[in-house]
Amino acid sequence: MNKNALKFSFPLKIPQFIISFGQFLQFISPKVASLFAAKLFATPFKHKVPRRELAMDAKSIQSTISIPKINKKIVVYNYGNSAKKILLVHGWSGRGTQLFKIADELLKNGYSTISFDAPGHGKSAGNKTLLPEFVAAILELQKLYGPFEFAVAHSLGSMSILKAIVDGLIVKKAVIIGSGDVIQDIIDNFIKNLKLSKKVGLLMKRYFEKKSGTTMESLSSYISAQKVSIPVLIIHDLNDDDVNVSCAYNIHKHLAASELLITEHLGHRKILGDKKVIEKLITYLKQ
Repeated sequence: MNKNALKFSFPLKIPQFIISFGQFLQFISPKVASLFAAKLFATPFKHKVPRRELAMDAKSIQSTISIPKINKKIVVYNYGNSAKKILLVHGWSGRGTQLFKIADELLKNGYSTISFDAPGHGKSAGNKTLLPEFVAAILELQKLYGPFEFAVAHSLGSMSILKAIVDGLIVKKAVIIGSGDVIQDIIDNFIKNLKLSKKVGLLMKRYFEKKSGTTMESLSSYISAQKVSIPVLIIHDLNDDDVNVSCAYNIHKHLAASELLITEHLGHRKILGDKKVIEKLITYLKQ
């Protein structure tokens, strides 16, 4: 897999004082620098709900639930009244209303949606999280709001959905949009952006593995894909500057029953509101 397959969604230009401070810590102690990097790596950016998402925000029944496995609370959005429920999962630094255009069309087609602000995101408490916490939230939502007919996810949410299916999420089909793939690529690019050494990256990886009790590589999408038997629609844009399209091809190669839709000129986020993409998504789920 190309080491540049996934670009970490960090600011286009990391403030020099953060880079300089990280390099100072690296000079003093690579281990301390790795803890600094780990803190940054696990911290999403919280954004104010855009005006375009306010209608879904207002019309949803919102609840705060606990996720016992990680001892955290999240905000859940119950949108629509249909008994046929579809789980929506946002990506890194996203929100439970981010897939609002998809949700609106699903409602028009007789479904309701359940979405959530992942730990450290949106209205949910905290400011740090990692992929395993997305998975824990998804599995808890299945207990409280399931069963779900289908799952639709974006970016890190897509990686989380694949892992959740392996860990027990039951859906008939899944749609993943702009999914990342190889965890090591994410770490390598993140460390490169911070201008830190590979040793710091290795120490950061070991820190997360010790904390989570699992290998980081086991969270890679192509690894999860090998154990997923349900039909999966993979949607990715050729011009995605956050996650290279090669991720989609690699995931497709490892899934038992997948279909690939490659778009152009939509990027990593505009793709979520594209009319043709949403039409294809609806058709795929209903066929």
